[in-house]
Formats: sequence, structure tokens, C-alpha cells
Amino acid sequence: MKKNKSNRDLTKGVIWKQLLLFALPLLGSSFIQQLYNTVDLLFAGNMIGKHATAAVGASSLVITCIVGFFTGLSVGISVIVSQTVGSENREKVDRTIHTAMGLSLVGGGILSVFGILAARTILTWMDTPAEIMDSAVAYVQIYLLSMIPLMIYNMNAGIIRAMGNSRVPMQIQLVGGITNVIMDYVSIRYFGMGVEGVAWATMLSQGVAAVLSTLYLMKRDAEYQLQWKRVRISGDILREVVRIGIPAGLQNLVITLSNVFVQHEINGFGVDSIAAFASYFKVELLNYLPIVAFGQAIMTFTGQNIGAGKLERVKKGVKVCIAMGITYTVCSAGLLLLFGEAAFGVFNKDAAVIACGLRIIRVTFPFYWLYVILEVLADAIRGVGQSMPPMMIILMTICVLRTIFLMIFTNIWGSLEAVAATYPSAWLAAAICFVIYWKSGRWMKKAE
Repeated sequence: MKKNKSNRDLTKGVIWKQLLLFALPLLGSSFIQQLYNTVDLLFAGNMIGKHATAAVGASSLVITCIVGFFTGLSVGISVIVSQTVGSENREKVDRTIHTAMGLSLVGGGILSVFGILAARTILTWMDTPAEIMDSAVAYVQIYLLSMIPLMIYNMNAGIIRAMGNSRVPMQIQLVGGITNVIMDYVSIRYFGMGVEGVAWATMLSQGVAAVLSTLYLMKRDAEYQLQWKRVRISGDILREVVRIGIPAGLQNLVITLSNVFVQHEINGFGVDSIAAFASYFKVELLNYLPIVAFGQAIMTFTGQNIGAGKLERVKKGVKVCIAMGITYTVCSAGLLLLFGEAAFGVFNKDAAVIACGLRIIRVTFPFYWLYVILEVLADAIRGVGQSMPPMMIILMTICVLRTIFLMIFTNIWGSLEAVAATYPSAWLAAAICFVIYWKSGRWMKKAE
């Protein structure tokens, strides 16, 4: 297969340099993508008030829960493309990108309809306070109108990255992020639309990202090109996507459902605690997103090298990726612990909210490096083409075990610290399980 000069061949070169250069645009793209909801929270908190912050925060888990299952399918698409790039199967890459577009259109439509109908019921079940219920429902329903463009962009970006190009998705997300910032300001400042305006701004920005990524694929004439008349769901590709993507999607869904239990406990502490956790989930992005970028990089790295038959390079790459991730996370978590008050102040100026946020990070951030181990190993195993082992480990630890911890800790201590402690406890359990599985070599035998 002829290689486009903008695509990176991860089967050759110095491992740490290849991973880092590939991960940096992924990191930039992740920060920009998270900017959508973060900017929503920032504008809501600073221009509308803490009840708006709580409304956006309480509805965020609902949105993640609804989209998590179908976005897991993009993992299957990405793994298939990266492996076929490594094995130089151009015809399969071509059929995969057209199947991905078909799945985006169908899946996005289903998500929009279901989410709009079920939003109030889910938020009620989560014990969302009455004073923010209407705002939270409005935010969710408007946000979910953008599911088709959201899925189109995620699928397209996964394909482009799997080909070895992590720069273009970042550039597209930058345009979408700027659009979101401008429209958030305009909708609140000039139209006085409140939380609803914030959601409409997000919808527009996601639409921009979907259009730009689609145009990019349509104009490519090297390894792949999207043509609307050829968009269809190929049976054999769909089966592979289901085999790899469904476990990843189920994992996303169940993790988010377990987060709903956590949110239910948080809601019981009142509006200040809801706003504090909503802000916490934004502050922690400085730890979390680089870890996700390393995970995405190792998944593409693993897929390409598995396709090329380079198993030893895969093992070396995983060790290097974990080392880089832990080094970064120890430094970032330490800085956030030192300057936590300023970090929370960006999202909410209320002193009570900031105080609650500081209590949370003192429990979780010292142990955030554990998340590097589980994320890198899970994505490396997915890159091999195996989604079931990561799904089972994460479901049993991050979901089931964390929920058990939640019940035990809150019954004993009944505090914000008790809720926060469930996170590092589950990370430790998951990291141990992934290390045991990786060391067993079962992933390598299946790859061979």
C-alpha cells in the first residue's frame, strides 16, 4: 500500500519517539474535544450561576451513558483499520470506512430518539434535585440532537488515526472547539438562552467537526476515499466491528451506569457537592486526557505491529508507554494538588464548591498513576483485536467492585471523601488484574 506522507508508520523507528509524536496530537484533540462540555460548564458557572453548573454536571453522566455503547463501536473500526494498514490490505480499509459511515447514521439516529424520550426519566431516577431538573432535561435533550454528527466525527477520526495520522483530527477538533466557545458566549451574552443556549452551541460545533472530517475523507485519493454512493454496511466488517466494538461499547455503558450510582450518592450531598464533582471531573482532565492519549497511541501502535507480525515490538512499546504515562501523571497530579484552589476557581468561584473540590482531589490524585497501567494495557489488548478480556476486567473492578466499595465506604463514613475513595480503590484492583493477564502471555498466543 502506498503510504501518504502525512500518515505515520508505527511499525518502524524509535519506539518512544514514535509513540510520543503520535500521542501529542491525540492529546491536543482530546483536550479540544473535552472543551465542548468544559466550556459549557465554565460559561454556565461564571455567567449563569452554580445551579446551571449543577444542571450541566448532573446531566453529563446521562449523555455519556447514552452515547457510550455506540461510540465503543468506533474502537472496533479503529482496530480493524490499524491492523489492515499493517498488513497492507487496502480493499478492506476501503470497505471499513464506508461501513463506519453507515453505522454512524443509523446508530446516531437511534441514540437521538431514545435519549430525548428517556432524559427526564433517567434524571429523575438519579435523584436530580428539583431546582435544576428542568434545566438538566433541556440540556440533555438538545445535546442529544447532535448524536449523528458526534458519531460521524468519532468514526472518521478513528479511521484517520488508525492510518497513522493523529494531526488532522486535532486540527478539525480545534475548529469545532473555537466554534463552541464563540457560540456559548453569543447564546448566553446576547440571546440570554441559559443552559439551552449552551447545548445548542455544542450541537453546532459538533456538526462542524463532522462535516470537516467527512470532507477530508472524501477528498483523499491515496489509501482511502469516502464516496457517499458506496456507503453501506458490509456483513463481514460488521461482524468484526461487533466482535471488537460491542464489548468496548458494553464496557462504556456499564461503567457509566455505575457512575450513575456514584452520581446518586453525590446528589444526596446537595448542590454544592454536585457542582464540586462537576468541576472535579473537569480539573482531572489534566491527568486523564494524557493517559487516554497514550492509550489511543498504544492501540494504534499495537494494531499496526500485530498486522505486520512484530509481537516483540508490541511488548516493548507497552513498557515504554506505561513509563511515559506514569512519569507525566505523577508530575501533573502533584501540581494540581499544589494549585487545586486556582484550578477549581476557573470553573466556579463559590468558596463552598472549591472547598468540596479540594477534599476530593486529596483522596484521588495521589493514586492517579494507577490509571495509566490499566488504560495502557487495556488498549494494547484491544489493539491485538481482543475486547472481551479488557471488558471483563473493567466491569468486575471499575463497575462491580467500585459499586461495592461505594456502599461500604459511604455507610461507614458518609462523606465526600468516602465517595472519592472508591475511585483509586477500583483502579488498583483493575491494574493488578491487567498486569496478571498481560504477564500470562495469553494475548500473545491469540495474536499468533
